[in-house]
Amino acid sequence: MKLVTVKMPEAYIEGLDELVRNGRYSSRSEAIRIAIRDLLRRELWLTAEDRYVLGYHRSRGRVLT
Repeated sequence: MKLVTVKMPEAYIEGLDELVRNGRYSSRSEAIRIAIRDLLRRELWLTAEDRYVLGYHRSRGRVLT
C-alpha cells in the first residue's frame, strides 16, 4: 500500500475516532479505505445496469426509495 496524506475537517476526524472507539473499525485507516472502496465501487466499478437495479440515482448521489 502507498501512504497518502489527506487534510480533512476536524469533525470528520472526530467521527472516524468514534467509529474506532465503538469497535466498528480497527483504525482510521481501515475506515477510510473502506469508505473509498465503497465510493469507487458505486462511482466507477458498478455498471449502469447494476446502478439501475440497485436504484442508485447518480445525479443525486443517493439510493432512491
